[in-house]
Amino acid sequence: MIQPAKPDLVTVNIDGKEIAVPKGTNVIEAARQLNVDVPHYCYHPKLAVVGNCRMCLVEMGMPAVDPATKAPIMDEATGKQKINWIPRPQIGCGTNVAPGMHIKTTSPMVKDAREGVMEFLLINHPLDCPICDQAGECKLQEQATAYGRGYSRFIEQKNVKPKRTQLGPRVTLDDERCVLCSRCIRFSRDVAGEDVLGFVDRGSYSTLTCHPDKKLEHNYSLNTVDICPVGALTSTDFRFKMRVWFLKQTKAICTESSVGANTVVWSREGVIYRITPRRNDEVNDTWMTDSGRLLYKAVAAENRLKTAGSLDALVAEAAKLLKAGSVAIVGSGRATVEEQFALKKLAAATGASVALVSRVGEGDKLLLSADRNPNVRGALVTGLITQLPSAQLTALAADIDAGKVKTILTHGEDLVAAGLTAAQLAKVNVVALATHADATTAAAKVVIPTLTAFEKSGTFVNQQFRIQKFATAVPGPAGATDDLAVLAKLTAALGAQTPGATVGAIWNTLAAEVPALATITYANLPETGLLLDATPWQGLPFVEGETLHHKPAAAASA
Repeated sequence: MIQPAKPDLVTVNIDGKEIAVPKGTNVIEAARQLNVDVPHYCYHPKLAVVGNCRMCLVEMGMPAVDPATKAPIMDEATGKQKINWIPRPQIGCGTNVAPGMHIKTTSPMVKDAREGVMEFLLINHPLDCPICDQAGECKLQEQATAYGRGYSRFIEQKNVKPKRTQLGPRVTLDDERCVLCSRCIRFSRDVAGEDVLGFVDRGSYSTLTCHPDKKLEHNYSLNTVDICPVGALTSTDFRFKMRVWFLKQTKAICTESSVGANTVVWSREGVIYRITPRRNDEVNDTWMTDSGRLLYKAVAAENRLKTAGSLDALVAEAAKLLKAGSVAIVGSGRATVEEQFALKKLAAATGASVALVSRVGEGDKLLLSADRNPNVRGALVTGLITQLPSAQLTALAADIDAGKVKTILTHGEDLVAAGLTAAQLAKVNVVALATHADATTAAAKVVIPTLTAFEKSGTFVNQQFRIQKFATAVPGPAGATDDLAVLAKLTAALGAQTPGATVGAIWNTLAAEVPALATITYANLPETGLLLDATPWQGLPFVEGETLHHKPAAAASA
């Protein structure tokens, strides 16, 4: 039995089933809640509605009322209120639900309308599905099979359009495949704020192109590839690299900045091929930066650290240096919450002071924050640091010059890039836990290769103070060890109790000792993350001009 609708809900009937949905919901989204598919191309939940593909046509009716008295007109045969059906199909994307609305998505009228739309869309479409990069993700393929006639009545010559057009440095266009949905145009104009795309010519000759003297080169250009429902827009980097059905998908978090955009890492047999955004309406909607998509290149970079000898021998040598006293530790805002907590335990075992390195760039007011570290908030939550980091290690440099520091343990940070000189590093013993060779590893007494964010699991706390988890996408190279295992071995070698060598093990201690995480378990963290109580840090200016609670511009208008 249908429960009475709440004041902010509207009850509608879709294919004979009633459902209560929020006011303002369009027919496509209402049907989706009943697992009813209304096919579409131009509609996207995060873009303005234009209604130009006509694929989402449905049959629509409203309860009949007497024009004069407004009294319901009853159907004598059924005893129910009569439904006045609109004689022509209506677009679902541009129609919001209304009380008592009836929708048919499988009627003969709807079936004929969909077949007609598909027939027109396929008239000039090339028969190149076997070599199309969109194969496996193509809505045209899926809907031609599900809703098309299965044959074509078109016998004329197909209209030829430009192929392999470089719209910008990262996006390639095959205009013969374009169905003129305009998603890419609306995204660039309304979300990215770069009005660079448009259609020229008319009818079958309509063509997508860039405005004169402009290119599709903004830092969100590859989102147009993600939302293209067909194979018209493709990633130049991923083009012809791998079939998507061979790829494993791993849920991850972008480490480019403190926004913490949700992503999917696509890999096969230990090799990453691409990164795409994952929908989280509270963080990044369905978008991410182009620059964030390239971070996986570091996994196989030429300067990647690999085998460096026996791990136990390296740990023993590092522990010997740490036991000598006068230790300073440099942590990282790119480390996970779990690693920062383990580093805090190691610092306590050595009596070391802890510093973090700040990374600051120009924010774009969308999904690239000025704070380029993904987890400075995590260091505050775990208590690894009690104040915001500085871009340069000036205090540590002064302590080195004064002879107060004999050993520095750095976790994932290049000390030279952070302001220390080669002469200062020569005065101390450096223990480096690092993923890539740099000036610090070259000067270090002990170098222990560790894993990138793509090769391990953990959590980050973004600029909203939202804790989000990510999973291991690919295995690390031979000789590289998980950071948590290394920190646990170092702590044990110093005679202190370790909080755990794995994410699962360390969370038992985390929840017990960190107040903000007291009611959370790693296993039960939802995919969208959880907001932590940010009251203790509410007034801290993490980066000049950056607000605590971030929301993409697109989400506000969606």
